Amino acid sequence: MKLPTTVLSTILLAAIAVTGEAQVATPGALRVGAAKVDITPAPNELPKQYLGVLDRVYSRAIVIDNGVTSAALVTVDVISLSETVARRVNERIEKDLGIPVKNQVVAGTGTHSSPIVGQGQGPGAPPPAGPLPIEEKVFTSVKMAKEKLRPARMSFGSGVSYINVNRDNIDPKTHGWWEGPNYDGVTDKQVRVVKFVAEDGEPIAVYYNYAVFNVITGVLDLVSGDITGAASRYLEDAFDNQMVAVLSLGAHGDQNPIFFQQTFDLRDIRIREYARQGKDISNAMPPPGGVGLDRTSPEVAKLMGQQKQMIQSMGQMLGEEVLHAMRGATRELSTAGIYGNYKTVSCPGRQRTNDGRSGVAGTYKDADPVEIRLGVLMIGDVAIAEVNAIPYAYIGMRVKRESPYAKTLLTARANGMSRAGYIPDDASYAHQIFSVLNSPVKPGCAETAIVDGILDLMPPIRY
Repeated sequence: MKLPTTVLSTILLAAIAVTGEAQVATPGALRVGAAKVDITPAPNELPKQYLGVLDRVYSRAIVIDNGVTSAALVTVDVISLSETVARRVNERIEKDLGIPVKNQVVAGTGTHSSPIVGQGQGPGAPPPAGPLPIEEKVFTSVKMAKEKLRPARMSFGSGVSYINVNRDNIDPKTHGWWEGPNYDGVTDKQVRVVKFVAEDGEPIAVYYNYAVFNVITGVLDLVSGDITGAASRYLEDAFDNQMVAVLSLGAHGDQNPIFFQQTFDLRDIRIREYARQGKDISNAMPPPGGVGLDRTSPEVAKLMGQQKQMIQSMGQMLGEEVLHAMRGATRELSTAGIYGNYKTVSCPGRQRTNDGRSGVAGTYKDADPVEIRLGVLMIGDVAIAEVNAIPYAYIGMRVKRESPYAKTLLTARANGMSRAGYIPDDASYAHQIFSVLNSPVKPGCAETAIVDGILDLMPPIRY
Protein backbone atom coordinates (compact mmCIF):
# COMPACT_ATOMS: atom_id res chain seq x y z
CA MET A 1 0.00 0.00 0.00
CA LYS A 2 1.36 3.41 -0.97
CA LEU A 3 1.30 5.90 1.92
CA PRO A 4 0.08 9.46 1.27
CA THR A 5 2.89 12.02 1.09
CA THR A 6 1.73 13.84 4.24
CA VAL A 7 1.69 10.60 6.25
CA LEU A 8 5.12 9.60 4.96
CA SER A 9 6.53 13.03 5.83
CA THR A 10 5.12 12.78 9.36
CA ILE A 11 6.73 9.37 9.86
CA LEU A 12 10.09 10.60 8.60
CA LEU A 13 10.02 13.66 10.82
CA ALA A 14 9.13 11.55 13.84
CA ALA A 15 12.01 9.20 13.12
CA ILE A 16 14.42 12.11 12.84
CA ALA A 17 13.12 13.60 16.09
CA VAL A 18 13.76 10.34 17.93
CA THR A 19 17.21 9.53 16.56
CA GLY A 20 18.62 12.83 15.35
CA GLU A 21 21.85 14.30 16.72
CA ALA A 22 22.08 17.83 18.07
CA GLN A 23 23.68 19.97 15.43
CA VAL A 24 25.00 22.66 17.79
CA ALA A 25 28.12 20.54 18.38
CA THR A 26 30.63 20.20 15.56
CA PRO A 27 31.12 16.48 14.83
CA GLY A 28 34.57 14.95 14.47
CA ALA A 29 36.32 11.60 14.32
CA LEU A 30 36.11 9.83 17.65
CA ARG A 31 39.07 8.75 19.74
CA VAL A 32 38.43 7.00 23.05
CA GLY A 33 40.60 5.80 25.94
CA ALA A 34 39.76 4.16 29.26
CA ALA A 35 41.59 3.33 32.48
CA LYS A 36 41.03 2.42 36.11
CA VAL A 37 43.06 3.20 39.22
CA ASP A 38 42.89 1.30 42.51
CA ILE A 39 41.65 3.62 45.30
CA THR A 40 41.41 1.00 48.08
CA PRO A 41 42.58 2.61 51.34
CA ALA A 42 45.69 1.13 52.93
CA PRO A 43 45.12 -0.76 56.22
CA ASN A 44 46.46 2.14 58.29
CA GLU A 45 44.08 4.55 56.49
CA LEU A 46 40.89 2.68 57.32
CA PRO A 47 38.52 4.23 59.86
CA LYS A 48 38.45 2.39 63.20
CA GLN A 49 35.13 0.80 62.37
CA TYR A 50 36.53 -1.00 59.29
CA LEU A 51 37.88 -4.54 59.68
CA GLY A 52 39.56 -4.94 56.28
CA VAL A 53 38.88 -5.28 52.57
CA LEU A 54 36.28 -7.53 50.95
CA ASP A 55 37.05 -6.41 47.38
CA ARG A 56 39.21 -3.71 45.78
CA VAL A 57 37.62 -0.40 44.79
CA TYR A 58 38.51 1.82 41.83
CA SER A 59 38.21 5.09 39.98
CA ARG A 60 37.22 4.22 36.41
CA ALA A 61 37.40 6.72 33.57
CA ILE A 62 36.53 7.02 29.89
CA VAL A 63 37.84 9.96 27.84
CA ILE A 64 36.21 10.80 24.50
CA ASP A 65 37.85 13.18 22.01
CA ASN A 66 36.59 14.25 18.57
CA GLY A 67 39.34 16.66 17.53
CA VAL A 68 37.14 19.62 18.43
CA THR A 69 36.69 19.07 22.16
CA SER A 70 36.75 16.24 24.68
CA ALA A 71 34.70 14.71 27.49
CA ALA A 72 35.30 12.53 30.55
CA LEU A 73 32.99 9.93 32.12
CA VAL A 74 34.33 9.01 35.56
CA THR A 75 32.83 6.86 38.30
CA VAL A 76 34.46 6.33 41.69
CA ASP A 77 33.70 3.43 44.05
CA VAL A 78 32.66 5.69 46.96
CA ILE A 79 29.29 6.73 48.31
CA SER A 80 29.74 10.18 46.73
CA LEU A 81 32.25 12.98 46.41
CA SER A 82 31.58 16.18 48.32
CA GLU A 83 30.89 19.30 46.29
CA THR A 84 34.26 20.70 47.35
CA VAL A 85 36.22 17.61 46.31
CA ALA A 86 34.30 17.23 43.05
CA ARG A 87 34.89 20.87 42.14
CA ARG A 88 38.63 20.56 42.73
CA VAL A 89 38.77 17.40 40.62
CA ASN A 90 36.69 19.00 37.84
CA GLU A 91 38.88 22.09 37.76
CA ARG A 92 42.15 20.17 37.72
CA ILE A 93 40.97 17.93 34.88
CA GLU A 94 40.11 21.06 32.89
CA LYS A 95 43.35 22.88 33.75
CA ASP A 96 45.81 20.01 33.26
CA LEU A 97 44.05 17.84 30.67
CA GLY A 98 42.03 20.42 28.74
CA ILE A 99 38.66 18.71 29.26
CA PRO A 100 36.05 21.41 29.98
CA VAL A 101 34.23 21.15 33.30
CA LYS A 102 30.90 21.22 31.44
CA ASN A 103 31.97 18.05 29.59
CA GLN A 104 32.78 16.05 32.73
CA VAL A 105 30.57 13.58 34.61
CA VAL A 106 32.41 12.59 37.81
CA ALA A 107 30.17 10.48 40.04
CA GLY A 108 30.14 8.10 42.98
CA THR A 109 28.72 4.59 42.84
CA GLY A 110 26.80 5.04 46.08
CA THR A 111 28.54 2.09 47.75
CA HIS A 112 28.06 2.30 51.51
CA SER A 113 31.26 0.30 52.07
CA SER A 114 34.09 2.47 50.75
CA PRO A 115 35.31 5.30 53.00
CA ILE A 116 37.04 8.37 51.60
CA VAL A 117 40.10 9.12 53.70
CA GLY A 118 39.67 12.67 55.01
CA GLN A 119 36.10 13.26 53.82
CA GLY A 120 32.99 13.06 55.93
CA GLN A 121 30.20 10.88 54.58
CA GLY A 122 26.77 11.91 53.33
CA PRO A 123 25.06 15.17 52.34
CA GLY A 124 25.94 18.10 54.58
CA ALA A 125 29.24 16.62 55.80
CA PRO A 126 31.83 19.35 56.51
CA PRO A 127 34.07 20.03 53.49
CA PRO A 128 37.69 18.86 53.72
CA ALA A 129 40.20 21.63 54.38
CA GLY A 130 42.69 20.58 51.71
CA PRO A 131 43.23 18.15 48.84
CA LEU A 132 42.55 14.50 49.65
CA PRO A 133 44.56 11.48 48.44
CA ILE A 134 41.59 10.29 46.39
CA GLU A 135 41.65 13.45 44.28
CA GLU A 136 45.04 12.54 42.82
CA LYS A 137 43.86 9.00 42.10
CA VAL A 138 40.71 10.15 40.32
CA PHE A 139 42.72 12.64 38.28
CA THR A 140 45.25 9.93 37.43
CA SER A 141 42.50 7.64 36.11
CA VAL A 142 41.40 10.38 33.69
CA LYS A 143 44.99 11.20 32.72
CA MET A 144 45.70 7.53 31.97
CA ALA A 145 42.50 7.25 29.93
CA LYS A 146 43.47 10.29 27.88
CA GLU A 147 46.92 8.82 27.23
CA LYS A 148 45.22 5.74 25.74
CA LEU A 149 43.12 7.64 23.18
CA ARG A 150 42.76 5.80 19.88
CA PRO A 151 40.35 5.84 16.93
CA ALA A 152 37.06 4.36 18.04
CA ARG A 153 33.39 3.77 17.36
CA MET A 154 30.47 4.11 19.78
CA SER A 155 27.03 2.50 19.95
CA PHE A 156 24.04 2.43 22.28
CA GLY A 157 22.01 -0.47 23.65
CA SER A 158 19.20 -1.18 26.12
CA GLY A 159 18.06 -4.06 28.29
CA VAL A 160 16.25 -4.81 31.55
CA SER A 161 17.42 -6.13 34.91
CA TYR A 162 15.20 -7.29 37.77
CA ILE A 163 17.63 -6.94 40.67
CA ASN A 164 16.00 -3.76 42.05
CA VAL A 165 12.68 -3.08 43.77
CA ASN A 166 10.89 -0.06 45.19
CA ARG A 167 11.63 0.18 48.92
CA ASP A 168 8.84 2.55 50.12
CA ASN A 169 6.37 0.04 51.52
CA ILE A 170 3.40 -0.37 53.84
CA ASP A 171 4.30 -2.91 56.53
CA PRO A 172 1.70 -5.72 56.41
CA LYS A 173 1.74 -6.10 60.22
CA THR A 174 1.74 -2.50 61.44
CA HIS A 175 0.02 -1.04 58.36
CA GLY A 176 2.45 1.85 58.60
CA TRP A 177 5.20 2.99 56.27
CA TRP A 178 8.46 1.06 56.49
CA GLU A 179 11.26 -0.17 54.23
CA GLY A 180 10.56 -3.36 52.38
CA PRO A 181 10.09 -4.78 48.90
CA ASN A 182 7.17 -2.95 47.31
CA TYR A 183 6.59 -5.06 44.21
CA ASP A 184 3.82 -2.73 43.03
CA GLY A 185 5.84 0.45 43.52
CA VAL A 186 7.51 2.52 40.84
CA THR A 187 10.73 0.89 39.69
CA ASP A 188 13.09 1.45 36.77
CA LYS A 189 14.31 -1.87 35.40
CA GLN A 190 15.99 -0.34 32.36
CA VAL A 191 19.67 -0.94 31.65
CA ARG A 192 21.25 1.45 29.14
CA VAL A 193 24.77 1.13 27.79
CA VAL A 194 27.15 3.18 25.69
CA LYS A 195 29.75 0.88 24.13
CA PHE A 196 33.12 2.02 22.82
CA VAL A 197 35.26 -0.18 20.57
CA ALA A 198 38.47 0.36 18.60
CA GLU A 199 38.52 0.39 14.81
CA ASP A 200 39.33 -3.32 14.78
CA GLY A 201 36.38 -4.09 17.08
CA GLU A 202 38.50 -4.55 20.19
CA PRO A 203 36.51 -3.38 23.24
CA ILE A 204 37.69 -0.21 24.97
CA ALA A 205 34.96 0.55 27.51
CA VAL A 206 31.29 0.42 28.39
CA TYR A 207 29.34 3.09 30.28
CA TYR A 208 26.33 1.28 31.78
CA ASN A 209 23.37 2.86 33.56
CA TYR A 210 21.16 1.25 36.21
CA ALA A 211 19.27 2.36 39.33
CA VAL A 212 19.98 0.37 42.50
CA PHE A 213 21.25 1.18 45.99
CA ASN A 214 24.68 -0.29 46.72
CA VAL A 215 23.90 -1.19 50.34
CA ILE A 216 24.26 -4.97 50.64
CA THR A 217 27.70 -4.92 52.32
CA GLY A 218 27.05 -1.86 54.47
CA VAL A 219 27.04 -3.74 57.79
CA LEU A 220 30.13 -5.87 57.09
CA ASP A 221 32.56 -3.04 57.85
CA LEU A 222 34.71 -4.26 54.97
CA VAL A 223 35.72 -2.14 51.99
CA SER A 224 33.62 -3.14 48.97
CA GLY A 225 32.26 -1.82 45.70
CA ASP A 226 29.05 -3.72 46.53
CA ILE A 227 26.74 -4.90 43.70
CA THR A 228 27.95 -2.64 40.92
CA GLY A 229 31.58 -3.17 41.89
CA ALA A 230 30.99 -6.89 41.37
CA ALA A 231 29.19 -6.16 38.09
CA SER A 232 32.07 -4.07 36.74
CA ARG A 233 34.62 -6.72 37.68
CA TYR A 234 32.47 -9.40 36.04
CA LEU A 235 32.23 -7.36 32.83
CA GLU A 236 35.95 -6.62 32.75
CA ASP A 237 36.77 -10.27 33.33
CA ALA A 238 34.43 -11.23 30.47
CA PHE A 239 36.75 -9.29 28.16
CA ASP A 240 39.98 -10.55 29.78
CA ASN A 241 40.41 -7.16 31.49
CA GLN A 242 41.10 -5.50 28.12
CA MET A 243 38.25 -3.02 28.67
CA VAL A 244 36.92 -0.83 31.49
CA ALA A 245 33.32 -1.07 32.75
CA VAL A 246 32.15 2.29 34.14
CA LEU A 247 28.88 2.49 36.08
CA SER A 248 26.39 5.29 35.61
CA LEU A 249 24.19 5.10 38.72
CA GLY A 250 20.62 5.96 37.78
CA ALA A 251 17.84 7.63 39.77
CA HIS A 252 17.88 5.19 42.69
CA GLY A 253 16.48 7.12 45.67
CA ASP A 254 13.78 4.49 46.26
CA GLN A 255 15.39 1.47 44.52
CA ASN A 256 16.75 -1.19 46.88
CA PRO A 257 18.35 -4.47 45.85
CA ILE A 258 15.52 -6.95 45.46
CA PHE A 259 17.35 -9.55 47.58
CA PHE A 260 17.91 -7.62 50.80
CA GLN A 261 16.48 -9.89 53.47
CA GLN A 262 19.77 -10.50 55.30
CA THR A 263 20.06 -6.77 56.04
CA PHE A 264 16.53 -6.68 57.43
CA ASP A 265 17.27 -9.76 59.56
CA LEU A 266 20.49 -8.22 60.90
CA ARG A 267 18.62 -5.03 61.72
CA ASP A 268 16.07 -7.02 63.74
CA ILE A 269 18.92 -8.71 65.63
CA ARG A 270 20.42 -5.30 66.42
CA ILE A 271 17.06 -3.97 67.61
CA ARG A 272 16.78 -6.90 70.04
CA GLU A 273 20.36 -6.44 71.26
CA TYR A 274 19.84 -2.75 71.96
CA ALA A 275 16.49 -3.45 73.63
CA ARG A 276 18.28 -5.71 76.12
CA GLN A 277 20.44 -2.68 76.95
CA GLY A 278 17.35 -0.54 77.50
CA LYS A 279 17.69 1.31 74.19
CA ASP A 280 14.92 1.48 71.60
CA ILE A 281 16.27 1.85 68.05
CA SER A 282 13.27 0.22 66.38
CA ASN A 283 12.30 3.46 64.63
CA ALA A 284 15.63 5.24 64.46
CA MET A 285 18.51 5.38 62.04
CA PRO A 286 20.62 2.31 62.90
CA PRO A 287 24.17 2.78 64.19
CA PRO A 288 26.75 2.97 61.37
CA GLY A 289 27.96 -0.22 59.75
CA GLY A 290 27.71 -3.30 61.94
CA VAL A 291 28.01 -1.53 65.29
CA GLY A 292 26.12 -3.49 67.94
CA LEU A 293 26.21 -6.84 66.12
CA ASP A 294 27.90 -9.83 67.76
CA ARG A 295 30.09 -11.20 64.97
CA THR A 296 30.80 -14.36 66.98
CA SER A 297 27.12 -15.30 66.76
CA PRO A 298 26.57 -18.14 64.26
CA GLU A 299 23.36 -16.46 63.06
CA VAL A 300 25.10 -13.13 62.41
CA ALA A 301 28.05 -14.85 60.73
CA LYS A 302 25.72 -16.82 58.44
CA LEU A 303 23.76 -13.74 57.38
CA MET A 304 26.95 -11.77 56.71
CA GLY A 305 28.33 -14.66 54.68
CA GLN A 306 25.15 -14.66 52.60
CA GLN A 307 25.56 -10.92 51.96
CA LYS A 308 29.03 -11.56 50.52
CA GLN A 309 27.53 -14.14 48.19
CA MET A 310 24.64 -11.87 47.28
CA ILE A 311 26.74 -9.06 45.81
CA GLN A 312 28.48 -11.58 43.58
CA SER A 313 25.16 -13.09 42.46
CA MET A 314 23.43 -9.78 41.73
CA GLY A 315 26.59 -8.30 40.23
CA GLN A 316 26.78 -11.23 37.82
CA MET A 317 23.09 -10.89 36.91
CA LEU A 318 23.47 -7.17 36.21
CA GLY A 319 26.69 -7.80 34.30
CA GLU A 320 24.99 -10.42 32.13
CA GLU A 321 22.26 -7.96 31.16
CA VAL A 322 24.87 -5.31 30.32
CA LEU A 323 26.53 -7.87 28.04
CA HIS A 324 23.15 -8.57 26.45
CA ALA A 325 22.60 -4.85 25.84
CA MET A 326 26.13 -4.52 24.45
CA ARG A 327 25.46 -7.31 21.96
CA GLY A 328 22.37 -5.45 20.79
CA ALA A 329 24.27 -2.17 20.34
CA THR A 330 24.93 -2.49 16.60
CA ARG A 331 24.54 0.98 15.06
CA GLU A 332 28.08 2.31 15.41
CA LEU A 333 29.24 5.91 14.96
CA SER A 334 32.83 6.85 14.24
CA THR A 335 32.15 10.59 14.24
CA ALA A 336 30.10 12.56 16.74
CA GLY A 337 29.66 15.97 18.27
CA ILE A 338 30.35 16.62 21.96
CA TYR A 339 28.26 19.17 23.83
CA GLY A 340 28.06 19.90 27.55
CA ASN A 341 26.19 22.36 29.70
CA TYR A 342 25.08 22.73 33.31
CA LYS A 343 23.01 24.95 35.58
CA THR A 344 21.89 25.23 39.18
CA VAL A 345 18.26 25.24 40.26
CA SER A 346 16.98 26.21 43.69
CA CYS A 347 14.04 24.88 45.71
CA PRO A 348 12.57 26.05 49.03
CA GLY A 349 14.17 24.32 52.00
CA ARG A 350 12.87 22.83 55.22
CA GLN A 351 14.32 21.48 58.46
CA ARG A 352 12.75 18.55 60.24
CA THR A 353 11.83 19.16 63.88
CA ASN A 354 10.79 15.67 65.04
CA ASP A 355 12.25 12.15 65.04
CA GLY A 356 11.31 8.76 63.70
CA ARG A 357 12.77 6.81 60.81
CA SER A 358 9.45 5.82 59.25
CA GLY A 359 5.72 5.61 59.82
CA VAL A 360 5.29 9.04 61.44
CA ALA A 361 4.21 12.40 60.09
CA GLY A 362 7.14 14.79 59.74
CA THR A 363 7.08 18.26 61.28
CA TYR A 364 9.21 21.05 59.83
CA LYS A 365 10.28 24.64 59.94
CA ASP A 366 11.46 26.79 57.05
CA ALA A 367 15.14 26.59 56.11
CA ASP A 368 17.47 28.04 53.51
CA PRO A 369 16.79 27.20 49.85
CA VAL A 370 18.46 24.06 48.52
CA GLU A 371 20.55 24.22 45.36
CA ILE A 372 20.73 21.31 42.93
CA ARG A 373 23.28 21.13 40.11
CA LEU A 374 21.99 19.75 36.82
CA GLY A 375 23.93 18.94 33.69
CA VAL A 376 23.71 17.43 30.25
CA LEU A 377 26.52 15.87 28.24
CA MET A 378 25.74 14.98 24.63
CA ILE A 379 27.99 12.54 22.77
CA GLY A 380 26.47 12.26 19.34
CA ASP A 381 22.80 11.49 19.90
CA VAL A 382 23.37 10.04 23.38
CA ALA A 383 22.22 12.38 26.16
CA ILE A 384 23.70 11.89 29.64
CA ALA A 385 21.68 13.87 32.19
CA GLU A 386 23.35 14.68 35.52
CA VAL A 387 22.01 15.42 39.03
CA ASN A 388 24.22 15.98 42.09
CA ALA A 389 21.71 14.34 44.41
CA ILE A 390 19.72 11.10 44.86
CA PRO A 391 16.46 11.45 42.92
CA TYR A 392 13.64 8.93 43.10
CA ALA A 393 13.25 6.59 40.13
CA TYR A 394 10.15 8.29 38.75
CA ILE A 395 12.13 11.50 38.20
CA GLY A 396 14.73 9.65 36.14
CA MET A 397 12.01 7.86 34.20
CA ARG A 398 10.36 11.20 33.40
CA VAL A 399 13.64 12.62 32.14
CA LYS A 400 14.10 9.67 29.81
CA ARG A 401 10.47 9.68 28.69
CA GLU A 402 10.26 13.43 28.00
CA SER A 403 13.71 13.85 26.48
CA PRO A 404 13.71 14.62 22.74
CA TYR A 405 16.61 12.17 22.48
CA ALA A 406 15.67 8.48 22.55
CA LYS A 407 19.13 7.57 23.86
CA THR A 408 18.91 9.33 27.23
CA LEU A 409 20.14 8.19 30.63
CA LEU A 410 20.48 9.91 34.01
CA THR A 411 23.53 9.78 36.27
CA ALA A 412 22.92 10.53 39.96
CA ARG A 413 25.50 11.69 42.54
CA ALA A 414 27.24 13.50 39.66
CA ASN A 415 29.91 16.18 40.21
CA GLY A 416 29.52 16.37 43.96
CA MET A 417 26.68 15.83 46.40
CA SER A 418 24.12 18.55 47.00
CA ARG A 419 22.71 19.23 50.45
CA ALA A 420 19.45 18.03 48.89
CA GLY A 421 20.41 14.39 49.38
CA TYR A 422 17.25 12.41 48.65
CA ILE A 423 14.83 14.00 46.19
CA PRO A 424 11.41 12.30 46.13
CA ASP A 425 9.07 12.80 43.21
CA ASP A 426 5.99 14.88 44.00
CA ALA A 427 3.67 11.90 44.62
CA SER A 428 6.15 10.19 46.95
CA TYR A 429 6.15 13.08 49.44
CA ALA A 430 3.09 11.35 50.93
CA HIS A 431 5.28 8.39 51.93
CA GLN A 432 6.29 8.40 55.60
CA ILE A 433 9.68 6.88 54.91
CA PHE A 434 13.08 8.16 56.09
CA SER A 435 14.26 9.31 52.64
CA VAL A 436 11.16 11.51 52.36
CA LEU A 437 10.89 12.57 55.99
CA ASN A 438 14.51 13.73 56.09
CA SER A 439 14.63 15.41 52.69
CA PRO A 440 15.58 19.08 53.18
CA VAL A 441 13.58 20.06 50.08
CA LYS A 442 9.99 21.20 50.39
CA PRO A 443 7.46 19.31 48.25
CA GLY A 444 6.18 20.70 44.96
CA CYS A 445 9.43 21.98 43.45
CA ALA A 446 12.24 19.52 42.80
CA GLU A 447 10.64 17.04 40.39
CA THR A 448 9.61 19.70 37.90
CA ALA A 449 12.76 21.77 38.45
CA ILE A 450 14.96 18.76 37.65
CA VAL A 451 13.00 17.48 34.66
CA ASP A 452 12.44 20.88 33.07
CA GLY A 453 15.94 22.05 33.96
CA ILE A 454 17.57 19.07 32.26
CA LEU A 455 15.34 19.32 29.20
CA ASP A 456 16.14 23.04 28.91
CA LEU A 457 19.85 22.18 28.87
CA MET A 458 19.43 19.79 25.97
CA PRO A 459 20.19 21.39 22.60
CA PRO A 460 17.30 21.45 20.14
CA ILE A 461 17.30 18.90 17.34
CA ARG A 462 17.76 20.71 14.04
CA TYR A 463 16.75 19.31 10.71
